[in-house]
Amino acid sequence: MLFRGVLLAVQAALQLAGALDLPAGSCAFEESTCGFDSVFEFLPWILNEEGHYIYVDTSFAKQGEKAVLLSSDLQAEEWSCLRLVYQITTSSGSPSEPSRLNLYVRFDDESFDRLLWSAKEPSDSWLIASLDLPNSSKKFKILIEGVLGHGNTASIALFEIKMTTGYCIECDFEENHLCGFVNHWNPNVNWFVGGGNMRNSHSILPQDHTFRSELGHYMYVDSVYVKHYQEVAQLISPMTMAPMSGCLLFYYQLQQGNDNIFSVYTRDAAGLYEEIWKMGNPGNADWNLAEVEFSAPYPMEVIFEVAFNGPKGGYVALDDISFSPVPCQNQTERPFNAVEASCNFEEDLCNFYQDKEGPGWTRVKVKPNMYRAGDHTSGLGYFLMANTKFTSQPGYIGRLYGPSLPGNLQYCLRFYYAIYGFLKMSDTLAVYIFEENHMVQDKIWSVLESPRGVWMQAEITFKKPMPTKVVFMSLCKSFWDCGLVALDDITMELGSCWSPEKLPTPPGECTFEQDECAFTQERRNRSSWHRRRGETPTSYTGPKGDHTTGVGYYMYIEASHMVYGQKARLSSRPLRGVTGKHCLTFFYHMYGAGTGLLNVYLKKEGDSEESLLWRRRGEQSISWLRGLIEYTCERRHQIIFEAIRGVSIRSDIAIDDVKFQAGSCAEMEDITQQSSGYSEDLNEIEY
Repeated sequence: MLFRGVLLAVQAALQLAGALDLPAGSCAFEESTCGFDSVFEFLPWILNEEGHYIYVDTSFAKQGEKAVLLSSDLQAEEWSCLRLVYQITTSSGSPSEPSRLNLYVRFDDESFDRLLWSAKEPSDSWLIASLDLPNSSKKFKILIEGVLGHGNTASIALFEIKMTTGYCIECDFEENHLCGFVNHWNPNVNWFVGGGNMRNSHSILPQDHTFRSELGHYMYVDSVYVKHYQEVAQLISPMTMAPMSGCLLFYYQLQQGNDNIFSVYTRDAAGLYEEIWKMGNPGNADWNLAEVEFSAPYPMEVIFEVAFNGPKGGYVALDDISFSPVPCQNQTERPFNAVEASCNFEEDLCNFYQDKEGPGWTRVKVKPNMYRAGDHTSGLGYFLMANTKFTSQPGYIGRLYGPSLPGNLQYCLRFYYAIYGFLKMSDTLAVYIFEENHMVQDKIWSVLESPRGVWMQAEITFKKPMPTKVVFMSLCKSFWDCGLVALDDITMELGSCWSPEKLPTPPGECTFEQDECAFTQERRNRSSWHRRRGETPTSYTGPKGDHTTGVGYYMYIEASHMVYGQKARLSSRPLRGVTGKHCLTFFYHMYGAGTGLLNVYLKKEGDSEESLLWRRRGEQSISWLRGLIEYTCERRHQIIFEAIRGVSIRSDIAIDDVKFQAGSCAEMEDITQQSSGYSEDLNEIEY
C-alpha cells in the first residue's frame, strides 16, 4: 500500500532527525525522550538501547496494562500538524482484544483528557499518523497511551513524534515520510518519489519545484508500465482532522502532447468522491500552479489521480502542496456556518420562519408540573408546538422553513419531537427538502410509530446538488384525529450523522448509551444505581424514556427494591484538579408522590468528608430537568451522585447526560428560567 522503497528508507532517513534541532513537541528518540516523560503510575516506555524508538511490550508487562507518555507544556498559536511514526505488533491470528495506541490532548483548564486519535491495527512496518491541531491560545500537553492486548508477543513502538507549523495536507516531499501521503497500489502504474538523483523512469523527469534542482524531491507517475486503457494512479493525503476551508495550491508538470487525465478529488470517511479540479489546458512545459477552492467541514482525504489511456501517456509530476485559509483569488463567497440552521427556540425562531397560511407552529413553554412535559433543552424553556388539536379544518398543514443551505455538501440534521394525541401517528410530522431552484419538495423522513409524550431524537443525513431548505411539516388529516406535535433542539452539522471516523464520546461526557462510562459504585445489588431504557417498572414514577434519544439508556434507582432512607451512590472517575471554574451539567428526573432526595457531592482526594454541591428534595416534574453546578477545585477529586429513597415505592430517581466542561456555567444559563418564574439553582462553590 505504501511505497515499498520508501518504507525501507523511512527508518534510515529519519534517524538523522535525532541530530537536528526538533521543534517543541517533537522527538526522534535517539538518546532521550526529549521532554516526554513516562507517567509514574503506569508502565514505563523503554528507550531502545541503540536508540531510534521507544516501546512497551509483553516481555515485561501483562495484557491490559498500559504505558503513558506525557509531553511538556505546548502551545499552537498557529495551525499545526502533529505526525506520529508508530508500529503495533501482535501474535498471529486476530486477538479479541488487540493492542491500542491512543493520543490525547490535555488542556490546562480541563480536568479530563480529550481523545484525538486511536489506532489498533497491527502491521509489520512503521505507519504514519497525521493529526491537525487548530490554532489556540490555550496551553496543552500531548499524552500518548499504549494499551497492550492479548498475545505473548504484543508490542507498541514509537519511532518519531514531530509537531510542525502548517496543515497536514501540505507537503514538499523532501522528507522520507512524505507527510503521510500514500500511494494506492496498482500493479502497473503508481506514484513514485522523483529527484535526488533518482532515475527510475524512461521519461525525462523535471527538476523539483521547491529547490529547482536535481537534488530536490517531488512525486511523479509514469505511463511506461501501463498495460491497459484507463490505468489509474492515486496519491492520497492524510485525512483532515479538523474543519478547514480555503485555497488548496499545488504545482504540477506533465509531458506535453500525451493522452492522460489529471484530476483532484476529495473523499470522505464513507468513501464518497467529489471532483474539485481537472486539468484543462496543460499550460507551459515548466511547473504550473493550480489553485483549487477546498472545503473540508468534516474529515476528508485529498486524492491526486492520473488516468492513462496507454503506455505513451507520458508522466505527471506533483510538488509543493500548500493550503491557505483565505479563499482563492476568484472566490469571495462566505463559508457556510451550520449553526445558522440550528435552533433551541429559547429566545426566538432563530433563522426559521413559517408560511402565512394558518396558525402553524407556536413557540410555547410549560412550567415544571406532573402532567405535561416541558421542553427538551432544560425542561424549563421554550419549544415549538403545532396546535393542530384546535384547528377545525381537515387537511390542516403547518410548515416551518429553515434557512437556505448551500448545495453539494453533506448535512446531518438532528432534532427532537414529541407526539400527543392522534389515533394514527403516521405522517403527523414529516421533514421535506425544498430545492429552491426547481421548486421541488422531497420527503426525507416522517413519523411512523413512537411512544407518545416522550421527546424522541431523529437523525437524518442528506446531500443535494442544489441549494435547499429543510421544511418541518405537521399534518392533521381530519378534525376527529388531531393532536399536538412538539419540536425542539434542531441542530445542523456538516458531514454524516454516522461517520465511521467519529471518535468516542469525550471522557467528560456520559450518555450511558453504551455503558456506565467511568462511573463506579462501591456495591452493586438491587438497591444500587441501575442502567435502564424505557419506562421503570413502577407506575406513576420514573421517566418514560431517556433524555438523550428517548429510546436510549439512563441511570436510576428502583424504589421498590429499597427501604425508606436507603442510599445509592454513583461516583465519577478521579478528576484532575485545575485552576479556574468548572461547570457540571446533567439531567435529572424526580417524578412520584413519594420521591426522596438527590444530592451531588464533591470528594477531594485525601479528605474523609464530602462537600455538598447541589440538592433536590421531593417530586419535581414529569420532565427531565437540567442541573447546573459551578465549582472550582485545584486538587484531584470525584463527583458523587447520591439518591435517597423516599417514603413510598413511587420515588424512582434518574439521571442522564452528565457533562463536565471547563469555564463558567454562565455561558449556558437559560434566559427563560428567569422569565418563567422558576429559578434553576446554580451553586457556585470554591474549595
